Amino acid sequence: MSDRSQQADSQLPLVLPHQAAQGRDDFLIGASNEAAFGLIDAWPAWPAPVTLLAGPVGSGKSHLAQIWLAETGGAYVAAPHLGEADMEALVAPGAVVVEDAHRGVDETALFHLLNLARDRGATVLITSRTWPVSWGLKLPDLASRLRAATPVEILEPDDGLLRQVLVKLFSDRQIDIDPAVVDYLVVRMERSVAAAQALVDALDRASLAAGRKITRPLAARILAAGQ
Repeated sequence: MSDRSQQADSQLPLVLPHQAAQGRDDFLIGASNEAAFGLIDAWPAWPAPVTLLAGPVGSGKSHLAQIWLAETGGAYVAAPHLGEADMEALVAPGAVVVEDAHRGVDETALFHLLNLARDRGATVLITSRTWPVSWGLKLPDLASRLRAATPVEILEPDDGLLRQVLVKLFSDRQIDIDPAVVDYLVVRMERSVAAAQALVDALDRASLAAGRKITRPLAARILAAGQ
């Protein structure tokens, strides 16, 4: 094999697929998300039949929605596809998740779903990166229904939770990471779960390309390069 071929191989690592663990026991609880987890855990004793769960990208909204679906046996629909859905089928299990409402939602369809859920005694969990006030709603009655929903927010993680998130992300990729490297990352990285996901991905790729374990020098290089 030529030097050029060897160099190309080192720059094009084979990244094996990995599956993030999404079970109840895999959800990491900290000050930033304990209120959200507590509300999901309290079902069916919710303050209102509709809950709005808001938080930044990668904060665990989808994970909590999956935990709730497993608990309730509920139905699921992505918000942009709500207008195409069978409303009766959605509310039939008694619980329904409408995910990523910030991506756009058919207002008439959502209003119909909330009315039907109320009539059938079903509960609804709506996830979004933002609150309804920023969705540009045109239907006053829908805006009023959403104001009556229970709002719960997931915040950016603190040091303790961020450390747990990094360890879990490495574990999902079957990487045995040195705790000293995790501590090094926590105090230097952007403080968000999305940043942690991107950082772990970059470190995994760099480690595979170099053919060595993830070390503090490698972590420093990836951080300096902005991932």
